[in-house]
Amino acid sequence: MKKVSIFCTLLFTVVFAVAQEKITDTIKVEILDEVLVKAIRVDDDAPITHSNVNKEEIEKRNLGQDIPVLLNYLPSVVTTTDAGAGVGYTYIRVRGSDASRINITINGIPFNDAESQGTFWVNMPDFASSIESLQLQRGVGTSTNGSGAFGASINILTNAISENAFGEVANTFGSYNTRKHNLKFSTGIMNEHFEINGRLSKIVSDGYIDRASSNLKAYFLQGAFINKNTLIKTVIFGGKEITYQSWYGIDAETLEIDRTFNPAGLYTDDAGNIQFYDNEIDNYSQDHYQLHWNQRYNNNWSTNLGLNYTYGRGYFEQYKEDQDFDDYDFEPIEIGGEIINTTDLIRRRWLDNDFYVVNANVNYKKKKLDVITGAFYSYYDGDHFGEVIWAQFSGGSQIRDRYYYGNGKKREITIFSKASYKINNNWSIYGDLQERLVSYKTSGLTSDRIPLEVNENYNFFNPKAGISYKFDKNNQLYLSYGKANREPRRSDYENGVTTPENLDDYELGWRFSSDKTKISTNLFYMNYKDQLVLTGAIDDVGAPIRTSVGKSYRLGIEIDANISITNNLKLLPNIALSSNQNVGFVTSKDGGLINLGNTNISFSPNIIAGNILEYQPIKNLQLILLSKFVGEQYMGNIDSEISILDSYFINDINIVYSLENVLFVKEIVLSGLVNNVFNEEYVSNGYFFTYDDDFSNPGTITTVEGAGFYPQATINFLVMATIKF
Repeated sequence: MKKVSIFCTLLFTVVFAVAQEKITDTIKVEILDEVLVKAIRVDDDAPITHSNVNKEEIEKRNLGQDIPVLLNYLPSVVTTTDAGAGVGYTYIRVRGSDASRINITINGIPFNDAESQGTFWVNMPDFASSIESLQLQRGVGTSTNGSGAFGASINILTNAISENAFGEVANTFGSYNTRKHNLKFSTGIMNEHFEINGRLSKIVSDGYIDRASSNLKAYFLQGAFINKNTLIKTVIFGGKEITYQSWYGIDAETLEIDRTFNPAGLYTDDAGNIQFYDNEIDNYSQDHYQLHWNQRYNNNWSTNLGLNYTYGRGYFEQYKEDQDFDDYDFEPIEIGGEIINTTDLIRRRWLDNDFYVVNANVNYKKKKLDVITGAFYSYYDGDHFGEVIWAQFSGGSQIRDRYYYGNGKKREITIFSKASYKINNNWSIYGDLQERLVSYKTSGLTSDRIPLEVNENYNFFNPKAGISYKFDKNNQLYLSYGKANREPRRSDYENGVTTPENLDDYELGWRFSSDKTKISTNLFYMNYKDQLVLTGAIDDVGAPIRTSVGKSYRLGIEIDANISITNNLKLLPNIALSSNQNVGFVTSKDGGLINLGNTNISFSPNIIAGNILEYQPIKNLQLILLSKFVGEQYMGNIDSEISILDSYFINDINIVYSLENVLFVKEIVLSGLVNNVFNEEYVSNGYFFTYDDDFSNPGTITTVEGAGFYPQATINFLVMATIKF
């Protein structure tokens, strides 16, 4: 807590110091807010493939489900959840790339975990209620902070400053005992220069899957100082999650007869009865402290300084049967003349980490030229350790003994410069140069008590360039190239992978915009070297295992549109068609190596389509039909029939009705969401594994294949009432 206190003191000292200046200029809140993300976002006409989502679009469906689920209807996006209903652990893939390969930033600060490179949205429950806007860039995109984007990047801007004071109370109730309660407020701008806003949230759910419960708490607090040329924000947010584990999935037979079955926590008691441990949970807390200082000096020059400290800590708890003493440093014991060297036990595997960031940018803009140059530094220090909190038998153990301990330290320095230049009314060019230096060191043991000694340094140069041409006021054509390099993550090193991956991304796009119709079409070719693809298998904590595949590529077309059919009827369709191939894929089968030629990359459907149909029959009522189709996909890279995940087509209905100036309140908003309205029994995620069996037929080796599945909820609902003061 000492670190937290020092950091908070620094934040508020800076705010107070600047507040002493005499201020006479007009407030320009919106422009200064946008500076927070300008360095990593692109404009609407930039030669970068992207989608923008604003606060109003998020609010319509923000009834308690997590951010990936709210983004489900964007192009090339596939989402899934462990508990089956959008609360708890949720995941997103874009163009077949999982969340560990999608760069996520919040106000320009990386959110991806530095070691695992994953994004754990469950650590920030109800964060969607504090988002002003976000931009999804598909492909390499523009230079950003943190690990490179190998499928997409998502940059999030938190609440803008509210000029007027307000209060909100929202309560959600729904299927599986799902409830969300939150309180939001803003002081509005006080004394012409200060604003404070905040949020408290609580979300609970039993989950669709058995015992896949979630108990989530979160907070958000933002203080701001503004004048015409200065914006200083202190942003503090975090959450605590307790979720019953549901990451094991089920096999095909169980899927047919009991699709909500959860094997987590299963054990056999002394009488031979099947039991489930009641505390097989994940328990984690994460707190973020940010300071942002935006300064505009004149019409040409502006700067941004960002500081961040993130503190994460927590564990997951498991009941394990028949564990060997040697695996926990227990000493054999003798009872009644019998040597005991195995035991049932309960263990906790801990993470305890600190993440520091300094981020600075300078922007020069004059007429046709817009240049941003910046530098980024981060330092991560993470401990990994395990404790046995109960054992039926144990020898020579003491309370709080750690049966393994490991540490990882990661440093990163990034410098970049990007510029856009309008040659004339038709032509514009874009250039982006980034140098990224990464150092990663580990010590100690893995959770399997295997030494992990890594000392790697990487130097990545990531150039990007683009050109766009406007035929007329309605039509624009663009072409872009981007290069990305990415270091392995901790689990890759544990599996012996040390080679970084490389991507060359080519995008050719056409945009059409008129008063009632907007259409974006783009062709992409993503050429990978040493791509780390998911094997389909998962480890003992449900995390996907990756392997390096040499040459591979993704080739496709994406089309999305926004069409106003009438003044009160809008259509927002999108479709992505792609071919995702490993080139000359070699695998082990039946005791030997075999070249399968080109195979499909795992978890990469060839077709993903979505549609949003919005109808507003009267001023205060919106009726929305949301549809999503995800084509057949393989869960492995060997095109095995066993690894096929069937296609699915789901539909949701969203209703929003508002009542204005009712009694003593400004507005009451009633929202309803019926998910999977046609009651489809579908599976959006799974795993695939192989192993060699040399016991069935002595003298021969046979490769055995298997698969597991994560079923999603059938028809379910959420209703919410929001009272705005």
